[in-house]
Amino acid sequence: MVDKDLLSIQEVRALVRAARKAQPEFAQMSQERVDAVIKAVSEATAAQAETLGTMAAEETGFGKPQDKKTKNLLASEKVYACIRDMKTVGILSTNNETKVVEVAVPVGVIAGIVPSTNPTSTTIYKSLISLKSGNAIVFTPHPSARKCIAKTVEIIQGALRSCNVSPDLVSCITIPTIEGTNELMKICDLILATGGPGMVKAAYSSGTPALGVGAGNTPAFIERTADIESAVTKIMSSKTFDNGTICASEQSIVTESCIAAKVRATLEAQGAYFLQGEKLEKVKNVMERGNGSMNPAIVGRDALTIARIAGIDVPQGTRLLVSDEKGVGHKYPFSKEKLTALLGFYVVEDWHEACELCTALLHNCGAGHTLAIHSNNEEIIREFGLKKPVSRIMVNTPATQGAVGLSTGLFPSFTLGCGAVGGSATSDNVTPMNLINIRRVAYDLNSQCCCSGNGHGAANHAAPASSCCSGNGHGTSAPAAGAGNIDINAVTELIVAELKKVL
Repeated sequence: MVDKDLLSIQEVRALVRAARKAQPEFAQMSQERVDAVIKAVSEATAAQAETLGTMAAEETGFGKPQDKKTKNLLASEKVYACIRDMKTVGILSTNNETKVVEVAVPVGVIAGIVPSTNPTSTTIYKSLISLKSGNAIVFTPHPSARKCIAKTVEIIQGALRSCNVSPDLVSCITIPTIEGTNELMKICDLILATGGPGMVKAAYSSGTPALGVGAGNTPAFIERTADIESAVTKIMSSKTFDNGTICASEQSIVTESCIAAKVRATLEAQGAYFLQGEKLEKVKNVMERGNGSMNPAIVGRDALTIARIAGIDVPQGTRLLVSDEKGVGHKYPFSKEKLTALLGFYVVEDWHEACELCTALLHNCGAGHTLAIHSNNEEIIREFGLKKPVSRIMVNTPATQGAVGLSTGLFPSFTLGCGAVGGSATSDNVTPMNLINIRRVAYDLNSQCCCSGNGHGAANHAAPASSCCSGNGHGTSAPAAGAGNIDINAVTELIVAELKKVL
């Protein structure tokens, strides 16, 4: 009888071994050569964005093929446009005033954990930022998205071959198991984790450095000065984008009582259906599993599908199912993250109460992620920006599209850090710069220092101004001639040449 776990572990070791052989050679290539490689990968994956989007939707049952195509194009074309001119190889900067030179050093082999909600787009994005930073990456796919992720890697490997570089720079486990994933996390150099809370926690507990993301529970505050029609339109477009599978999507609307009726009417006019009575209870019954986690049967589904699963009738054209909610916590399912066409609705008296409620919602398994505010009051926007426990605040923009960099100037990313408050090692939209170490070469500044003694019991003497430490181990002064006229660029080039030999 074949042991699937052992096969998975063996495959992981083979893939990492191959990646470790390919990565040092790739790390020696020039910036121009690396940039040519990522351009080829971007173009190859963009050309297959529609095919991969359809595959992902069909295999997982989550989301919409057209929206997955859009996400694939974001991951390929827009990510490439943002990183194309980014300096990631060799000397990053030289500061002639401080005499500090910064050198980019790839981390090595990265473990790429890919979720089922955004499988192909995450694979494209992580491949591009890993290659741009001189690294190799080995993916462990979610079992329910194994085929579409494998196809994405196949396309990327074809692009690598066309550039005459090793396809082992990007590879994927074909026998995904928990044991295989654990082995990958143990033997790689860095983990780039996107997935459920359990997987991210495992990444941080593996003993290997990790960049993980947390859950999102994004509240959207519609303040009384907002353009209500615009705010609702943007929230609807965000929450229905790929059926809410992006973790930055709005999970609740919070609005003030003085405009609540208008907000509600605008939502209904745009396809929101407010659940009540028995219909609400039936939907609540299918929202979660016994342990309180999301029911996979409704994740990434449209409103009509959820209604059918719950056994209720709703009007044709319904885009979102909404529930008035009164509390926050495990007893209130609409106060939690819902990666599907479900939305909570809260009414408060003023922005101060909204501020407190949004904080409570964020601490209900969404701390550190994202908050949206629709307002034309800059003072209130500033207060939210200063005090909310999140890494990104979206102002008058769809939360989904804004957080991933489609409608804002944020870096286009499918790994959204949550900072320390969210249990994450970064608050960034992760970029290639998160995947390199920086080696700093620091020169003497020719300043006087307090170095005493010459190793032979001699009395202390003031060091000459041209030297930091006068002792050279033999009781004589180090030559000072020309010390202030070092050609920092020339010397740095020599240092980097030596460093490359030991990378």
